[in-house]
Amino acid sequence: MFKRIPSVFPFGRFLPDRGMFKLVPVIFLFVLFCFCSSEVKAQTGAANPSPDEQLAVQYYQSGEFEKALVYYEKLFGKKQDELYYNYYVDCLIQTKDYKKAEKVIRKQIKTFPYDLSYRVDLGSLYKSAGETEKAKKEFEQAVKEITPNQNQVFVLAKSFLHIQEYDLAIETYRRGRKLIPFYPFNFELAEVFEIKKDYAAMANEYLDAIATDESTLQSVQNVLQDKFNKNADPKKNEILKNELLHRVQKENNGTVFSELLLWMLIQQKEFDAAFVQARALDKRKKEEGTRVMALASICTSNEDYDVAIKCYQYVITLGTESYFFQSARLDLLTALNRRATSKGNWTKAEILDLEKMYQDAIRDLGKNSSTCKTMQELAHLEAFYLDNTEEASSLLNTVVDMPQASPLSQAESKLELGDILLLNGDIWEASLKYSQVEKAYKHDPIGQEAKFRNAKVGFYTGDFKWAQAQLSVLKGATSKLIANDAMELSLLISENMADDSNTVPMRMFAMADLLSFRNKDDAALIELDSINKLFPNHALSDDILMKRAKIMMKEGRYEEAVGFYQKLVTSYGTGVLADEAMYRTGVVYEEKLKNKEKAMSVYQDLLLKYPGSTFGVDARKRFRALRGDTLN
Repeated sequence: MFKRIPSVFPFGRFLPDRGMFKLVPVIFLFVLFCFCSSEVKAQTGAANPSPDEQLAVQYYQSGEFEKALVYYEKLFGKKQDELYYNYYVDCLIQTKDYKKAEKVIRKQIKTFPYDLSYRVDLGSLYKSAGETEKAKKEFEQAVKEITPNQNQVFVLAKSFLHIQEYDLAIETYRRGRKLIPFYPFNFELAEVFEIKKDYAAMANEYLDAIATDESTLQSVQNVLQDKFNKNADPKKNEILKNELLHRVQKENNGTVFSELLLWMLIQQKEFDAAFVQARALDKRKKEEGTRVMALASICTSNEDYDVAIKCYQYVITLGTESYFFQSARLDLLTALNRRATSKGNWTKAEILDLEKMYQDAIRDLGKNSSTCKTMQELAHLEAFYLDNTEEASSLLNTVVDMPQASPLSQAESKLELGDILLLNGDIWEASLKYSQVEKAYKHDPIGQEAKFRNAKVGFYTGDFKWAQAQLSVLKGATSKLIANDAMELSLLISENMADDSNTVPMRMFAMADLLSFRNKDDAALIELDSINKLFPNHALSDDILMKRAKIMMKEGRYEEAVGFYQKLVTSYGTGVLADEAMYRTGVVYEEKLKNKEKAMSVYQDLLLKYPGSTFGVDARKRFRALRGDTLN
């Protein structure tokens, strides 16, 4: 029996799937005929399919090939249409009339000698009849008859692919390459090698395309981004990397493969190896740190601060005359700052070393528009990590009063001044600073940020109704982050104040939040404990667990944070915070504890238990990425 491919004609031509149609009672015949008519119209382009066409399709899709054969023989006799030919020959094969099928195909070969796909049809016929040697001879003859015609090569190769004769498709493209030197069929061959899972050959075809014509680099990158990426099979990626390294070693004057290797390493987020490659290219092309600075920015945005720091340090070694020297020195401080403060368990010695580096940079480069951001970062360190709010305020006021500073830098400094006032307990002065920025930038994101911080002042002081009014406006903020924060705080207030006229628990919770903001986490935890003791089983209980978990995260105590998240899910599984707690548990396992299996398990549980969760989309993406799926 001839081996059929679903929905595809055995000779590489498309036919509708018989499974779409079933024999139906006579009462539905009219509906079936209408459907068949649509099918025939779609396949033939006929505006009004004839009764013969409709019946032919009906019988064919029902598997009644002998009946269908009568009509397709009649239709093909009237009009030598390609579609009729396909159905007609298939019906002959299905009814095992191989002799007649051979006769029809040979006639097509004689009529259309340049269409070599008919020879593939004949070979397929012999194969289905069990005449293997005859089939092989026809396939080989088809390849032998290829002429310097690009379209002929495409058609023949496609015919072989449709009958899963992949080696013959490869042979077809390779013969086409010899006959048509200007078109080497690299991309087409690579696709066939991918089907065969011969990834080394696949990678080499793409690399050969670049070697032949460097203008194909972007096209190759587009393909590789889909087929060889961070989520692909590691073995597959390793094959491409090894092939690229081999090409890089052979490069004499050019750098195209070195460029591609760097690009691939960045795509796969192998930033350490990317730095080595970028540095080598930078030296070879005398770029004075251009591409290394670009890599540093990518590393910083991906929170790989160690590699970002290496990049900036390399650029600094190029000397003070380097175009990027000042930028590298300042950006290095930012990366060092983020590395130290993002891990939670920083030491005071680290912060003091960082403080000195900031002070040295500001002394050497001066207090000007270029160093405004650096001064703001140092001010934050002084206030929130070294408890030196006076020095922090001095730095920020310098920016606010600096004529050459941008209005945005000045507004940002005012917000930070407000935070420092809040840190010192000067709540109303802090509100005044926020209000100044809000008024000056009412419709800008920074104005909305100021409004949110003012709403938090209302929350901290127990003016929950006023805070709610501000938050309601911010739910439509242009910044998604601000809008989400506003919604979260608004929900906290509304859910815990709706049925309770006693504001004491909420005031205590707000005080704990303020204490945590002021980096007085021990005091914040004591305040949260007091709520549980004084008001057991209060509606805030799940929020308290969430706040505890966030404090643990802030301090780098990740296992303890997971404990609080899990307790929240166990105790308040039907509450509004349960799905968030489960999602955050997965993120901690994935990003902090580096436990891939645990993270996948948590994400999967979230998708099953909370299918409507707003965290579902991101959880699904993370789960698929961890599983190794290719993500578009």
